Amino acid sequence: GRFGTVYLCEDKSTRRRFAAKYVRCRRSADRQSINHEIDIMNQLRHPRILQLYDAFDCGKEVAMIMELITGGELFQLVIDEAVELSEKACVSYVRQLCEAVSYMHEQNILHLDLKPENIMCISKKGTAIKLIDFGLARKFDPKEDNRVMFGTPEFVAPEVINFDSIDYSTDMWSIGVITYVLLSGLSPFMGDTDQETLTNVTLAEFDFDDEAFDNISDDAKNFIEQLLLKDKE
Repeated sequence: GRFGTVYLCEDKSTRRRFAAKYVRCRRSADRQSINHEIDIMNQLRHPRILQLYDAFDCGKEVAMIMELITGGELFQLVIDEAVELSEKACVSYVRQLCEAVSYMHEQNILHLDLKPENIMCISKKGTAIKLIDFGLARKFDPKEDNRVMFGTPEFVAPEVINFDSIDYSTDMWSIGVITYVLLSGLSPFMGDTDQETLTNVTLAEFDFDDEAFDNISDDAKNFIEQLLLKDKE
């Protein structure tokens, strides 16, 4: 979630390797934020979610001991012109993402910052992934009126921009955008500025006219259309 310095570490007794992320806490708000993320991660035990094993208060820093993932961000595959993701590979990525998010929703937790940068490939080979970065995640009470004002413009849902009530479908909107991006290499709502992007999102207008979608199945397009619904009634 929060920026920090990541070190490779090893358990001397088992020789198992981990990632140790050191996050500097300059203010009490920083510490509250990192403690919130740790609390969220401690509630998430799933093979498609980055696992936190321990956390230590080191005075001005907090050390988070997490599982080691070496495959890099899914985002790097999206922007690599030498890599052409097949629809089959995209289906695999999205299915795993849906498994992770479905599990989070079963725990009444919303991720609220789903994007390719927050999806890590387990290795350089294969399509196995894990969801990371729970700095913006929130516990969700369906009985309450939940509203937030944060997220990444390109992937955020209209209700966040309009400061309306959020729910499980807020994450599912982001999955729709991610699916569009993975299949085409294009972003459905990207404008020249963040403000233009946010306006495009609130209009919820997109199409599959680009030639990148010529060989994409109707099932895949329908999946995206079912998620990128502005009015969910």
